[in-house]
Amino acid sequence: MNNVVEGKVFAFGKNIDTDQIYPGRFVELTEPEDIKKYAMYGADPDFTKKFKPGDIVVAETNFGCGSSREHAAITLKSVGVSAIVAESFGRIFFRNAINLGIPVLTCKGISKLTSTGDRLRVDIRSGRIENLTTGATAQATPLSDYIMHILESGGIKPMIRAMQEAKQR
Repeated sequence: MNNVVEGKVFAFGKNIDTDQIYPGRFVELTEPEDIKKYAMYGADPDFTKKFKPGDIVVAETNFGCGSSREHAAITLKSVGVSAIVAESFGRIFFRNAINLGIPVLTCKGISKLTSTGDRLRVDIRSGRIENLTTGATAQATPLSDYIMHILESGGIKPMIRAMQEAKQR
């Protein structure tokens, strides 16, 4: 995992729920290649046509609220989101994203400092955020060492696998 990511911003408003991130009518899909076609479909049906791997999702409050559907985080990982920065997150979505190895940072006021199309640089470890388009800066709440370890391992499953392998040596 890169501790510093840089990408184009895709900005969203308040209360983007898991059904907007990944609509429930597509839950029967199981392959990441199929799932990723519907990323953010409920909020922006053309999202996947514009989004490039490495880009960054920014949102106002309560991003990922709603059901505990893991597909919401899976679809964003599948399209290659390098980070999600929001003013607040639904707690289950936050943990699902971390467990899949997606950096999610909480940053008060971030939606006022960014617009879709801006270039953003995010230091995952320190929480420092710089809007390369406008020059604005912000400070996200730094992630704990434990969460950083999960992210640096590529998610909870790879972390546990590595721990088990280390014990067997």
